[in-house]
Parts: sequence; structure tokens; C-alpha cells
Amino acid sequence: MEQQITCINCPVGCRLQVVVEDGEVKSVTGNSCNRGLTYAKQECTAPMRMVTASVPVMDRQTPVSAKTRTPIPKKDIFHCMAELGKVQLHAPVEAGQVICANVCGTGVDVIATKSVQ
Repeated sequence: MEQQITCINCPVGCRLQVVVEDGEVKSVTGNSCNRGLTYAKQECTAPMRMVTASVPVMDRQTPVSAKTRTPIPKKDIFHCMAELGKVQLHAPVEAGQVICANVCGTGVDVIATKSVQ
């Protein structure tokens, strides 16, 4: 099966043609660098995404912004958001603090990206 995707690894935005057979990438064309090749292989076999969110802090008007430390499987995004919806944070929250460890069993932590006093 042939897929057309746009590489998002740099501002060039190469249009990639990717041939996938039996769950394996057989060929990639249209990339202007090796980063496009790597991106196409991952995106067509096991897509990953960074997740960003706002998490409420009890007794504070300002929520804390949060993100996964590294990308997680795309299929786990909604489960990740559901887990974050259950988190109850209490101030103070420090930037870099783990607010949800091992989200969805991925081995990836969700961390605060700013401090809330």
C-alpha cells in the first residue's frame, strides 16, 4: 500500500511517498534528508506523539501546563488525556516535576512545564 505523508522534522516539509507491505516500510521517496526517511518509517509503522495539556491545580485559578517527557504511541493519546483528567495537583508545582508517572504504562512520565506557587 502506498501512502503520502508530509515530513514534519524540519521546515522543508517534504512530501513523502511511502510503500508499506505487511507492516514493513519497503521504500520511501521524496525526502531531501535522512531525517525524512527515519520519520516515514516511524510514522507508517509505529506513530508517536508528544502530548501537551493543562492540568488544574487545587485552590488556584492558573492550571499548570504539562507534557510527556518523550513521545508516546499515538494510540495512547486519549488514554493519556483521561489519566491526566484524574490528576489532582496541589500547589506548589515546580517546572520539571513529574505529575503522572509511567502514563498509560508507556514508561513515559508527564511533567509540569511551568511552576505554580
